[in-house]
Amino acid sequence: MSIRHTEEEFREVERYEMREPRAYVFTVSRREFVQALGAGIMIAVVADSAWAQRRGSGRTARRDESLADRFHIAEDGTITVLTSKVEVGQGSRTQITQAAAEELRVSLETIQLLMADTGRCPDDGGTAGSRTTPSTVPRVRAAAAAAREVLVNLAAETLAVDHSQVTAVEGQFRASDGRTATMAELVKNAQLSESLAAGHSADEATLNAVEQWQVLGQPIRKVNGADVVRGRAAFPSDIVLPKMLYGKVLRPDSYGANLKSIDLAPAQALDGVTVVHDENFVGCTARTSWEATTACESLAASAQWSKATQIDDAQLFDHFRSTAREGRGSDEQGDWAAALRTATKKIKHDYTVAYIQHAPMEPRAAVAQWDDNHLTVWTGSQQPSRVHGELVQTFRLRDDQVRVIVPDTGGGFGGKHTGEVAVEAARLAMAAGQPVHLRWTREEEFTWAYFRPAGLIEVHAAVDDAGKVVAWDFANYNSGGSAIDTPYRVASRRTRFLSTDSPLRQGSYRALASTANTFAREVAMDELAELAGVDPVAFRWNHLEDGRLKNVLESVVGKFNWDRRRHERKPNRGMGMACGTEKGSFVAACAEVTVEHDKIHVERICQAFECGAIQNPLNLRMQVEGCIVMGLGGALFEAMEFANGRIKNASFGSYRVPRMSDVPELDIHLLDRKDLPSVGAGETPIIAVAPAIANAVYDAVGKRCRSLPLKLT
Repeated sequence: MSIRHTEEEFREVERYEMREPRAYVFTVSRREFVQALGAGIMIAVVADSAWAQRRGSGRTARRDESLADRFHIAEDGTITVLTSKVEVGQGSRTQITQAAAEELRVSLETIQLLMADTGRCPDDGGTAGSRTTPSTVPRVRAAAAAAREVLVNLAAETLAVDHSQVTAVEGQFRASDGRTATMAELVKNAQLSESLAAGHSADEATLNAVEQWQVLGQPIRKVNGADVVRGRAAFPSDIVLPKMLYGKVLRPDSYGANLKSIDLAPAQALDGVTVVHDENFVGCTARTSWEATTACESLAASAQWSKATQIDDAQLFDHFRSTAREGRGSDEQGDWAAALRTATKKIKHDYTVAYIQHAPMEPRAAVAQWDDNHLTVWTGSQQPSRVHGELVQTFRLRDDQVRVIVPDTGGGFGGKHTGEVAVEAARLAMAAGQPVHLRWTREEEFTWAYFRPAGLIEVHAAVDDAGKVVAWDFANYNSGGSAIDTPYRVASRRTRFLSTDSPLRQGSYRALASTANTFAREVAMDELAELAGVDPVAFRWNHLEDGRLKNVLESVVGKFNWDRRRHERKPNRGMGMACGTEKGSFVAACAEVTVEHDKIHVERICQAFECGAIQNPLNLRMQVEGCIVMGLGGALFEAMEFANGRIKNASFGSYRVPRMSDVPELDIHLLDRKDLPSVGAGETPIIAVAPAIANAVYDAVGKRCRSLPLKLT
């Protein structure tokens, strides 16, 4: 049985965000919401699950359900599209806008996107696992195409022609004789409202084929990019409500600590302060964040905590081995044990990766407001539906009593899937009887948010005299099963994921465990190539089937001029490469480094990436660049330090992330496969960065680095 991903993010829970301007935000009813958008009609289509698997190839697509709440078309022809997806900087707002404009055949300026509001938007799942491109975009395109057909039919009736003679062009519906009907004119037609209210049967709507794309496939800039650059964009930290208070939570002094006693009197004596105490939860609200922090500090001196025994970071990987238990499955083929026993050329090494933080620009933040027994929370999350569920469960409310709204959020990277800050803000707001804004500090984010899992990977492998890998035994402890299966031809193998007890809170991170597994595998492949006496590129080439991974490998080697550079040796300068696949996309990278005084400096990274048909080449390039820079941090600097249950480097002053001076020359090559379905690109480009650098370091100074971050001393 093949090993499956064990990370919870593959549940595909996603939703949408209602972005409000800075200043004040008010909760409105659905009726008020429609009125605020202006007179018009609500139309939507819930496409069947087959849409997630289908490409816009000109084939007809069935609309098997009635029209619902996917679109609102105002009298002026403006179209509001609703989705549960979240914008965390990755470009989904632009991409989904493009998808709707493509099939409605209107300009981008006509589309407004309403995202991540559990009280308003259809549930397209959470923003995780690179699922927006393969799942949500097809659903939006299906709905838009079906809506277009409804409008075309009405335009045909209005113009008294057959529907086959009407074409949708730039928001107008043009008959073959040249007469037109505008979107605004159709919206005013009572017949349209009646037909939509009655619902529609399973009509057929044709999607634009890739070769016909007019909006998709274009290098469109972010639709709200100017607002972000000018500081006009509103993030969760910017939300302000009338009569809003600020909150602060008292944190334990170490992991696993429980509150034994506390004196609340010092904070209760402060003017305008409300103190909340419920078992381990202690918090304060006040008129300003400074007053709330001061009140909490007055409580800290009296707080008595029970301490739990904790391991230090130096004991981590031994701890993983001692607490290991088999994961969900293992993949075995052939007699790998016998092949290892008889082989004369073999390796047996441990590869390790540290816990690291997501380090988003915006730490967790939430504003909570109670209205009778109804709760509304504005927060930054990649999973509005999951946060909604946490609030429902915590406060024992009905689903319709809780609403979660996610404004565009300042970074996530897999780190904002949980709703702890929303729950904390709601507890404080309930006690205070007023809306409460709670913002985590950077230290809280570094300490109490979850981390990318650390990992220990054991690799035991062998090659024969012909340079073929004859045995492969690969075991991942703790970090996960993503991309754990080798893409290379191996005569016999065993692949395992073993779960362990983690001393730190851990969760999803960009690309999940595929970074750890690709790092171990690609460094091991270089070591096997050296045993076989074969060039690292040729060694991989000889073990790959023809196909997409081989295509990106061929592309990057050619663009990097691998063969020529191998013969241009310079002291303390080396180059390395790595490749891999995850979530249906393929990547290969070459890195060039210099090593001076045990310091690694990355000079150049050349990367080829392929994710099917490219929907926005400009945004895709930014995604790849972001992955590479983020990958530099995990490769060279980032590691959580902890002892006695406490984080030792909980600030940007002590936790090193990549800086502008660390960014090498980036040479990126995007392979546009118009013949293949589009898949997500927010994760896979990160996985080849660390192993390519590690292999380049060995080429430069002859030292193998088998741990992340890479260290030469």
